[in-house]
Amino acid sequence: MKQRILAAGLIAALATSYSALAEENALSIEVYKSPSCGCCGDWVDHLEENGFQVDVTDTANLNQVKMDAGLPPQLSSCHTAFIGDYVIEGHVPAADIKRLVDSAPQAHGLTVPGMPVGSPGMEMDDRKDPYQVLLFNEAGQTRVFAEYHQ
Repeated sequence: MKQRILAAGLIAALATSYSALAEENALSIEVYKSPSCGCCGDWVDHLEENGFQVDVTDTANLNQVKMDAGLPPQLSSCHTAFIGDYVIEGHVPAADIKRLVDSAPQAHGLTVPGMPVGSPGMEMDDRKDPYQVLLFNEAGQTRVFAEYHQ
């Protein structure tokens, strides 16, 4: 009987440790979005499904968030997020955010300008428009970080 109780206690302790470790290893991202935007909510779901711990702030003043983040207007989209020192703008795939964090380039962040159909959160049946994920610096200069085609 004592062995069963000890085994159950050990299993519970391991499960708690594993759960805490998984939470600790989750990438934390802060998202600012309009409270009425459905595609922004879908993008948040995409992040959570890919292991991100997401803190969402609904705001009616996204332009101020973008300006404070140093985001040039030509690179903007419908929501702005922050992970570490990086700005993430628009419907950037979770895999690209993970690659950015893992490779840690000198950059200000990633953006998918506009709202391309087929990007995470912008799914519409089987339609997929080609789009690029752009890496950008503090001056607003960009280079292609990833490309997605039909």
